[in-house]
Amino acid sequence: MNEIHSIDHFNLWSFDLNLLVAFDALMQDRSVTQAASRLKIQQPAMSHNLSTLRLLFQDELFVRVGQSMQPTPRAHMLGPPIQQILAQAHKALISTDTFEPSMETRTFRIGFSSELEVLLMPELAALLRKSAPGIKLLARSANPEQVHRMLDEGVIDLGVGCYSKGGTRHRHRHLFEQSLMCCYNRSLLPLDGPLDRDTYLGLEHVLVSQKDAIEGCLDSALDRLGVKLNVAMAAPEFLTVLAAAKTAPLVATLPTRIIRRYAPTFGLAESPVPLDLEVNPIAMVWTAHSDREPAAEWLRTQVAASIDAVAT
Repeated sequence: MNEIHSIDHFNLWSFDLNLLVAFDALMQDRSVTQAASRLKIQQPAMSHNLSTLRLLFQDELFVRVGQSMQPTPRAHMLGPPIQQILAQAHKALISTDTFEPSMETRTFRIGFSSELEVLLMPELAALLRKSAPGIKLLARSANPEQVHRMLDEGVIDLGVGCYSKGGTRHRHRHLFEQSLMCCYNRSLLPLDGPLDRDTYLGLEHVLVSQKDAIEGCLDSALDRLGVKLNVAMAAPEFLTVLAAAKTAPLVATLPTRIIRRYAPTFGLAESPVPLDLEVNPIAMVWTAHSDREPAAEWLRTQVAASIDAVAT
């Protein structure tokens, strides 16, 4: 059985644990006067502590021999375990949680929305291989409707993406603003130069969506402008969206960083989005109870450092 389950909390509650401190002081000093001085209390109070200890343990514990108080056999038996208890309590009270990344071996689970996984994880992995080789990372898909529940249930340790603040039990840190671009296969859509508004709205589209709405995270932004896109296809992964734009006459609208990094790989032409679309910024979210945990603080610091590399 786990030892903590065998503790009689009621009896401990009724027992003044300060008496153990008094007992240890008497064991150290063998004098009521000196033990009182050590504890910065009056001698009558120490004498009262000794009387209470004698009553509780049904033993004299300390008897006067000449000028000192000598421990009885029962006191000698009690001395080492009581000193160990007090030493452990003292260590627990003065110690602070520490996290030494270069020595740690553990797995952090990070939830991502959309493209942040592929942008952040390579940078983060490279950074940690240098400073924390024992740390492992597990990326999880976490859409904005699920991320706070996943944090509450301990499914993930941190969320990075276009996430809201959540409730009072969550913490939130803005990382950077997002912008959008679009791309298409010029051999399937023979268009020159930046797309204008009418052309963009008249084409068929492929978008990232991690929810039931086919317009994905753009639905609110499009509603604010009072426009609709003819969305022929939506998928949760941006690589699927780019592959669709390469093989079908579709326009893919994605975050600027994804377009600039991956559109050339797919042989796609780039264009600014000819709409003033307001999209949610990228943020970190985590639980309030992990706010001051050294390991969690360290992880957020590493994510912020990696974000600096991909957000410029």
